Amino acid sequence: MKVNFLIVGCGFTGATFAERIATQLNKKVLVVEKRNHIGGNAYDCYNEHGILIHKYGPHIFRTSSPKISSYLTSFCSWRPYFHKVLALVDGSLVPVPFNLNSVNQVFPKNYAAKLEDELIDKIGFNKTITIHKLFESKSPLLQELANYIFEKVYLHYTKKQWGLNPDQLSPSVIGRVPVRVNRDDRYFDDWFQAMPTQGYTVLFEKMLNHPNIHILLNTDYKEIVKESTYDQMIYTGPIDEFFDFCHGPLPYRSLEFEYMTLEEEYVQPVAVINYPNNFEYTRVSEFKHISGQKHSKTTLAYEYPKEYVIGKNIPYYPVLNDETKERFRKYEKEAEKISQKVIFAGRLADYQYYNMAQAVGRALRLFETRIMNG
Repeated sequence: MKVNFLIVGCGFTGATFAERIATQLNKKVLVVEKRNHIGGNAYDCYNEHGILIHKYGPHIFRTSSPKISSYLTSFCSWRPYFHKVLALVDGSLVPVPFNLNSVNQVFPKNYAAKLEDELIDKIGFNKTITIHKLFESKSPLLQELANYIFEKVYLHYTKKQWGLNPDQLSPSVIGRVPVRVNRDDRYFDDWFQAMPTQGYTVLFEKMLNHPNIHILLNTDYKEIVKESTYDQMIYTGPIDEFFDFCHGPLPYRSLEFEYMTLEEEYVQPVAVINYPNNFEYTRVSEFKHISGQKHSKTTLAYEYPKEYVIGKNIPYYPVLNDETKERFRKYEKEAEKISQKVIFAGRLADYQYYNMAQAVGRALRLFETRIMNG
């Protein structure tokens, strides 16, 4: 098959590239996807009970970029949705990220009032501070709060999620954990928070609905690459796999989901409940909160972190530390040698965690800089 661009992977990165190339450049694109569906990990579908579920765990769209929200709005309508997460801490369901409501819920009234005053005085009302910065505070009260949040909410969750102690991970992993000096129980604070009205899969179908785009599912690109003629490849898969693991495999964490459908309208008060200190699973998601679907039954997903085994399960989260970053840099140097022929982009190719909006934003930028103006 002769095309202008061969795109490996049909998640947000691959789909954005395909849509831009097809519509803006009027060039032919072949998208090759190993799985039996489009959408990558954002894929959603209706289960046997007719409930819309996210097959690879809850995917909540949010962004503070008008460019990204405007781009995707050309393919879908949105339902406003503000994600909320509770964590089971000492028998109580507490809002996370930790905020003033959380403080007042877990501590005795007088002590909570002192903590609240100290947070407002030292940090400022409606400000956000990372858990690392809170540890570094000169205030003994705030140091005590940092210890409590870390041990009760994040320490054991991190061990389950990553299979490692926090000190074995890059500081950026725990450094992202916020503490908010306000009473906002929303999990995210982005300007735009919404879910595609008809789901992600319909969004992808509309992005890819163009005569210049051809899609091959259930196909490893290596099976067809020698038979295809193309000017440039865009590769969104694992970068170590592309180079046949010549510098060793890059480690990831994987996930396994156990689904349960119950004869109840709702089971949880919010979409996601985290279990940092109890059970083998890390969280339970109830999809109807996210989709807004009306149904007499409800489906829950229990999420179990697993070791990633090449060829056995799906790589979800890169395990970032000094050693793995150095290994990735070796693969980056390999990629630079063939940068005229192959563009590496996406969560797996960049060995970096991206949310959906970040993946779209990076694809848009690379399209403009490497393809349109390259």
